[in-house]
Amino acid sequence: MWAYNETFYQIYPIGFCGAPVHNDGIEAHRILKIGEWAEYLQKLGIGSIILNPIFESDNHGYDTRDFTKIDCRLGTNEDFKEVCQRLHEHDVKIMLDGVFNHVGRGFWAFKDVQEKKWDSPYKDWFKINFDGNSCYNDGFWYAGWEGHYELVELNLQNPAVVDYLLDCVKMWIEEFGIDGLRLDVAYSLDHNFMKRLRSFCEELKPGFALIGEVLFGDYNLIVNDEMLHSCTNYECYKGIYSSFNSMNMFEIAHSLNRQYGPEQWCIYRGKHLMTFVDNHDVSRLATILTNKNHIPLAYGLLFGMPGIPCIYYGSEWGEEGAKAPDNDYALRPCFEEPKPNELTDFIRELIAVRRESDALCNGSYRNVVLTNHQLVFERRSDSERVLVAINASDQEYTGGSHELQGTFERTVLYQVGSAEGQKTSDSDSVNTAGKNEPEIVALQGQIAMPAYSVQYLKMV
Repeated sequence: MWAYNETFYQIYPIGFCGAPVHNDGIEAHRILKIGEWAEYLQKLGIGSIILNPIFESDNHGYDTRDFTKIDCRLGTNEDFKEVCQRLHEHDVKIMLDGVFNHVGRGFWAFKDVQEKKWDSPYKDWFKINFDGNSCYNDGFWYAGWEGHYELVELNLQNPAVVDYLLDCVKMWIEEFGIDGLRLDVAYSLDHNFMKRLRSFCEELKPGFALIGEVLFGDYNLIVNDEMLHSCTNYECYKGIYSSFNSMNMFEIAHSLNRQYGPEQWCIYRGKHLMTFVDNHDVSRLATILTNKNHIPLAYGLLFGMPGIPCIYYGSEWGEEGAKAPDNDYALRPCFEEPKPNELTDFIRELIAVRRESDALCNGSYRNVVLTNHQLVFERRSDSERVLVAINASDQEYTGGSHELQGTFERTVLYQVGSAEGQKTSDSDSVNTAGKNEPEIVALQGQIAMPAYSVQYLKMV
């Protein structure tokens, strides 16, 4: 699966393109802006973008009106074909948000039910009870996703609904050439539907990637040979920022070992879950971390640990954004153009190093040195051994272990403030990116870890 060796880049198009929050019915060709970022994404090293909803909807995109038409606020189908062509020309694949659990109240089939009630041929497309009434006084009750009745649940056990959705996917593949789908609220989707989707897409376009949004539970239930290739790793998302904020690296080390460690009971060995430090639903990393010196360290951890890294647009230069109690608008801004800085340069380096490393993309995981403030772990494949060393402290540290033996090539060395003298204040910005040439390091049971630093060492 091509996705396992790539880095993804997530964009929320309605916000990214500066579209109105509510559908105003006015056609504007805003989606072309995504194509204008193709060269930037290629230089960053992105293998695929993930686009949150782009199809005609009532408001935020997850309340779909028509799965076959680009939202008028973003443009036309022809506009999006142009975007896809430009991204593919720059070696960037395209993954769309498959919102298959629910639709908006403006969805054409639901509107038919509102009008014709029992006489609608689409009444069984939804979970409807004509003995009740909705909060919108429709004259019937229906299931809304997790109590949100602007999101009308689809009946995925109805073959007609499944056939319709698969026809839409076929159109997206054949007309736009998309390479994969992010399945919204995959934890709510019918398992037989996901099995059908997997076989359908694989037959239509071999290598088509399916990645599900899952918050909790056993990811093995849907990430397997019959359903999805991957899903979002929210356990480790929380572990990353929480470990730095509490200065307790035991938390993320425990989660990683629980998921990928050497013991037989570890639950996700051999799988490639999607890893991230923020996305369109949570506060950005630069906002949620209490010590801004930890921002590059979090990315160093992200790209060293098992999984498929995904960057949320703007966070690669340290953009801030806090989730509000009643909306996510601050998380989904419009940027006129990329604003790369030294953090971006470091992330570009991490992407390049990971892409060329079999151990980082596919290798096993083992904790080597673990304290409250430091973590050294090993990634190993049949062809390669890599050590990743993170020091979250403002003091230099020497880690010791009998496993720290041998000659290594240090491919990444990032130390916050190393160009202008060591900085330790929370208010200091990230400054010096790791632009080092690889150097040979001999380990004899110890590793020197500068304050606020990231190191990747490949055994030679």
